[in-house]
Amino acid sequence: MGEGTPREQVRAMVEARWFQNAVIAVIVLNGVSLGMETYEDVFGRYGHYFALADRVFVALFVVELLLRLFAYRLAFFRDPWNWFDLFVIGIAVIPVTGGFSVLRLLRVLRLLRLISVIPQMREIVGALFRSVPGLGTVIGLLFVIMYTSAVLGESLFEDISPDYFGDLGTTLYTLFMLLTTENWPDISDSVIEEAPYAWVFFVGFIVVSAFIVLNLIIGVIVTSMEQEVSAERWEEDQELELRQHEAVMLRLTALTDEVARLAAEVRRLSGNAGDNGPDDAARATTDPPASAGR
Repeated sequence: MGEGTPREQVRAMVEARWFQNAVIAVIVLNGVSLGMETYEDVFGRYGHYFALADRVFVALFVVELLLRLFAYRLAFFRDPWNWFDLFVIGIAVIPVTGGFSVLRLLRVLRLLRLISVIPQMREIVGALFRSVPGLGTVIGLLFVIMYTSAVLGESLFEDISPDYFGDLGTTLYTLFMLLTTENWPDISDSVIEEAPYAWVFFVGFIVVSAFIVLNLIIGVIVTSMEQEVSAERWEEDQELELRQHEAVMLRLTALTDEVARLAAEVRRLSGNAGDNGPDDAARATTDPPASAGR
């Protein structure tokens, strides 16, 4: 694993790509095992093997969690996804007998660990959580539209179609079916035969709720995801610009030092020339020419 302290070596291991792929493989195999247990004939025939496999998977999850705890120490608890993993694995180690037998059904939550292991899934879920404030406003608008339409529809069509508009709760459920555009012709046909004007209600509700408000919800989610991707790219661009800036500054510093050195050399040479100049001139005036001696 290389040099360094044992904690650094373990951290390098749990952050390695092969280790993450191994964890993903274990989660997928655990999901396949849980799915196969739903077949009564297969589980009845190989039940003891499934029980053994379940204990092996739990042991592997516990070892993986302990390795990350050892590698990150208190920093482990700063990541909400680590709390999620701790919760899921904590449920897995609780005995599934007696009053805790119902927790056996929560074993399927182990599959959700794929979200915490795969970075791309974490980004998508993070973008969804960041879109909650905007989604809350749009969903509130949708609820207001549905509630108003339910009161109006119950008042208009209660006597005509009590199966769909008998009371407020029934009407809200009917409008939810209209919102999904599933079997809405059956609902409208049960009313339009006696109330031809009802098409205005159904068309208006479907257009406003299914085509406009639901698209607003999709738009809010898409915008949040775009912001998430843009933020990640912005951080990468900032890091790249910082490295380029540091390289340029180092080059400028080197050039400045070189210019200062050259300037000092020029001053030194100029000073030497100035010091030697008068002596040379004096010697030229006092020494007679060689031809005069002859």
